Amino acid sequence: MKIVSIAQSESYKQEEVEKAVYDCLDGIPGIKSRLKNGVRVLVKVNLLKKNYPEDAVTTHPAVVEAIVRYLQGLGCSVIIGDSPGGPYNIKRLLSIYKASGMKKVSENTGCELNYDTSVIDIINEEAQKLKQMQIIKIAEEIDFIVSAAKFKTHGMMLYTGGVKNLFGVIPGLTKAEYHFKMNSAENFAHHLVDICEYIKPVFTIIDAIEGMEGDGPSAGDKRQVGLILASENPYALDTVGAHIMGMLPLQVPTIKVAKERGLFSGEINDLSVKGLQLDDIHIPPFKLPGSLGKSLVSGKVPKFVEEFLINGLRAQPVFNYSRCISCGECARGCPAKIIEMSSGKPILDLNQCISCFCCHELCPEKAVSIKKHWLHRLLFR
Repeated sequence: MKIVSIAQSESYKQEEVEKAVYDCLDGIPGIKSRLKNGVRVLVKVNLLKKNYPEDAVTTHPAVVEAIVRYLQGLGCSVIIGDSPGGPYNIKRLLSIYKASGMKKVSENTGCELNYDTSVIDIINEEAQKLKQMQIIKIAEEIDFIVSAAKFKTHGMMLYTGGVKNLFGVIPGLTKAEYHFKMNSAENFAHHLVDICEYIKPVFTIIDAIEGMEGDGPSAGDKRQVGLILASENPYALDTVGAHIMGMLPLQVPTIKVAKERGLFSGEINDLSVKGLQLDDIHIPPFKLPGSLGKSLVSGKVPKFVEEFLINGLRAQPVFNYSRCISCGECARGCPAKIIEMSSGKPILDLNQCISCFCCHELCPEKAVSIKKHWLHRLLFR
């Protein structure tokens, strides 16, 4: 059975976080047998954009520092890195590393921060969808990758945890190209699983001390959870994460696809929980993103009619110009290239919108909301 380890930490006090991280990782016997003295490890954090730790958008520096110290205690050489949304360049990395607290983690521990913005093209022979992909060079140069994710809902994928975090090995603006090609949740999930199967993180850890509910991954509401979760199997870990959020795990597209591929069943009964037990975790269900809804007509009308209704009434991004600062992040990050800034404010061609909600994710001012058609609110919940 796949092992998922859970520990409690009610705050980001370094001593408390370090104990929780160490307890979590010590509960997974296979980790120390692989991470030996001298190996180079990339801690792939979640740095979506320039956010501060208290925003609950990025992996908290206290958690990252604890992971780094754990790895250094095993004799590993550690590098922290990610490819955030938007351009993948040194200036942007400098800004985001500083704001997110990663620069401070590097200063405290002596570990490296990745500033190599080179990218490489690789062949992913075992992939089902993404046979060729461009990834950040550092991900190919190290011995192992640790996925250090954040516990959040997601407007397109419902839930973002360990598997979705690895989309960050795709270079900044290349993500937008991939989004455009993978503009359905199921198709995107297959590509995310292809990436995960290529990267094969040595372990995945989720910062769930504070999470995000509602319109995640960046514009939702912060939620106190008080947990650290870890596993060698990212699909089993995300199954537990989704369960803790109050979701049916197989509603999450990446978990559903993992089951279809025989990577994990998506069932809680098919894993072994170490440390804090699920029956001892009492967290009210997370609010779901406004872009999602369960169809009340499913099974009552032909499938093509249901799909027509879903596509015709799907949620769409709406810009709040009173909050907009005209930075252009939405236009630069739009996969479909349908946002133009000639007037100084973003103008969106809704007829060509693919509902990826990248504009919503990348907006630094939460000036993009997700609006449902009134009929959608009647037919879906």
